[in-house]
Amino acid sequence: MRRRDFLGAVAGGTSVIVLSPIDRIAASAPEATRPRSAGVVVDPPRAGESLADRAGADDALFARLLGAANAFKEGDALIGVAAASEDDRRHARTLLANTPIRQIDARPLIRDSLTDLLRRDLDPEASSRLAGMTVGQLKAFLLDRQEDDIKALMPGLSSAVIGCVVKLMSDEELTAVGAKVFNPLPGSKVGAKGYLGARIQPNSPTDNVDDIRWQVFSGWSFAVGDVVLGTNPVSSTPESVLAVEETLKDLLVTFGLEQVLPHCVLAHIDVQAEVERRSPGSTALWFQSIAGSDAANRTFDISTESMLALADARTGPFGLYFETGQGADFTNGHAQGVDMVLHEARKYGFARALSRRVAQARGGAPWVHLNDVAGFIGPEVFRSREQLVRCCLEDIVMGKLHGLCIGLDVCSTLHMDVSLDDLDWCLDRVVPAAPAYLMALPTKIDPMLGYLTTGFQDHVRLRDRFGTKVDDRMWSFFQRLGVIDADGRPTEHFGDPVWVYLQYRRRKGDDRAAEEITSEALAQIDAVRSHGVFLPRGHGKRPWDLEPGLEEAIDRIYADAKQSIWAELSPAFIARVPHRLPLSTRSADREDYILHPESGERLSPQAEDALRLLRARHAGRYDAQIVISDGLNALAIGDEDQLFPFLDRLRAQLSRLGYSPSPEHLVVTSGRVRAGYRIGEALFGGLPGRRALLHVIGERPGTGHRTFSVYLTAPTGELWGRPGAVDHNITKVVSGIATTALPPVRGADDTIALLELLSSR
Repeated sequence: MRRRDFLGAVAGGTSVIVLSPIDRIAASAPEATRPRSAGVVVDPPRAGESLADRAGADDALFARLLGAANAFKEGDALIGVAAASEDDRRHARTLLANTPIRQIDARPLIRDSLTDLLRRDLDPEASSRLAGMTVGQLKAFLLDRQEDDIKALMPGLSSAVIGCVVKLMSDEELTAVGAKVFNPLPGSKVGAKGYLGARIQPNSPTDNVDDIRWQVFSGWSFAVGDVVLGTNPVSSTPESVLAVEETLKDLLVTFGLEQVLPHCVLAHIDVQAEVERRSPGSTALWFQSIAGSDAANRTFDISTESMLALADARTGPFGLYFETGQGADFTNGHAQGVDMVLHEARKYGFARALSRRVAQARGGAPWVHLNDVAGFIGPEVFRSREQLVRCCLEDIVMGKLHGLCIGLDVCSTLHMDVSLDDLDWCLDRVVPAAPAYLMALPTKIDPMLGYLTTGFQDHVRLRDRFGTKVDDRMWSFFQRLGVIDADGRPTEHFGDPVWVYLQYRRRKGDDRAAEEITSEALAQIDAVRSHGVFLPRGHGKRPWDLEPGLEEAIDRIYADAKQSIWAELSPAFIARVPHRLPLSTRSADREDYILHPESGERLSPQAEDALRLLRARHAGRYDAQIVISDGLNALAIGDEDQLFPFLDRLRAQLSRLGYSPSPEHLVVTSGRVRAGYRIGEALFGGLPGRRALLHVIGERPGTGHRTFSVYLTAPTGELWGRPGAVDHNITKVVSGIATTALPPVRGADDTIALLELLSSR
């Protein structure tokens, strides 16, 4: 079945799609396999023995013992700090509970400028009151005392100590602490007790502003969306980011909400700053992903100093918005022997320090919040729904103890063992710990990023089950909008984005007949749905039920995503790629590739030999190389209607730009993005001039499209010659390329435009 036909059937919402079986494709993830690391063995502790007593002067052992105290996650096992057994974990926790807080603070596991900032940011007086406590006594204090007592100590709690104390808590204990500490945003109920907010995440596969606008209309029709309108862009060019910023701002200004609710396009913070420089007033809240060490932050192309300078410049009503997530540091090669919980705690310490700088800059309480994306990376971090809940609870408590307003993206990638129904199970266990907000999309599947998260209907269900509320100012707006009545009950317009669009047009001074505007709205909805953005209109039997046809469509997309993830490039397809040179990585098979991503980042010895021969044959004549990898969506690469027109256009445009591309297409099976960097090092290292590598890779199953991306890297041969120096921080990407999303020819043109920008630096 052609992909356009598949999407057409899904959009219709009635046909049942039976996808053809493909050799060696599993419909769901395989059974859990034993972690590669044997684990940390911890002998039973002596009475009163602490971590420092056990580790002595061995910092590496100290770090392993701290990691062994964590609840089990695959990521800790991969870096060699997970406990070998439950008994070993219990022993490590006993050692940690006996450890004085001052010993934790005196022994930083990472030494860099971020560590220095975290130390300077502590309140000496509050820290002195903690000096005599052990980590176990701190746990008891947090469980026994009320919010005021806890908040009095929070400014003196280091990130390391906060990361340690959550290791000792059960899920129930974490929930209890989360449910009594609140850090609301200034002048708002977001993050306050009894409130559960929502970030509307109106993502489009192509940055189409109608896709984005209609998702906001849809969210507001369900009385959802009181924290931020935050779009993840496909393109991070200033021009594209500005177009989305202006679209979101227009919605807020039209309804008079620009002082109540900020908007944000989640491009790199430097791009947002450039957009604001070019068009003052176009941005509101500034976003940036942050990491837990200088080395990991370089992957995001930021530093401690650059972020402090940006924080000092945030003097308006809205400050900064951060995203973090357990596992991001080690999956980018920056674990440094430290477990995922402690890395995450350091990110919150970074956010706390930046928040205080924003407060100083604006002379008042800062509008700063943090969104923990728990589950976005994949099964190399953790695999099960129980682990997802554990991660969320740890992060809620760590964020709150840092004084942050912390929200959650309770999410799962399609290659994890967490289903659509499992997410409901997770939400019911996470919400009692009182996160400030959750994500909110038209359905549980993001139409651009292709992962599972929280839909508008989930917020309606959670409000009904737990009695949580929406920020008062936005709740009043939803009542004025007419989607809920004075008592907070759904009206006949609840869940109807057409009604919201009608109010929008009226606010614009449009006095056409309602029937004409409604007809226009329905045509626009059809167009948006044809892009793979499945907008609900109305609901099922209960206000939080998806309309039946849409629910069936989402189930089919989910099944297609599972098939895409486990598919492999067939020998017949590889044979049809012109001028192909097949290469492999060190992944033993597809299961190894999914569960152990680092195996797909390293080339096999045979591939390394083939590249040495190719380099000798090229003799430096070519300055651009095209690489094709299956990635997480081999079916996107294997669609010849997508790949081959893209390659033809790309080659023509490379020549126009003055590049001399190699005639070979390097086809990598079980390839990750970093495998491309290794290829660049092998082919270009030490050669004169700038050398470009364009890595075409299947990605984002679950969007309703079978899409591939292109990662562009164009440093000098000198930089290629320094192993490991080329990484994501100097790479640009064009995503969402498919015949049903970003058309392949246009995707090639966008790729060349980005390459031209890189080449001019």
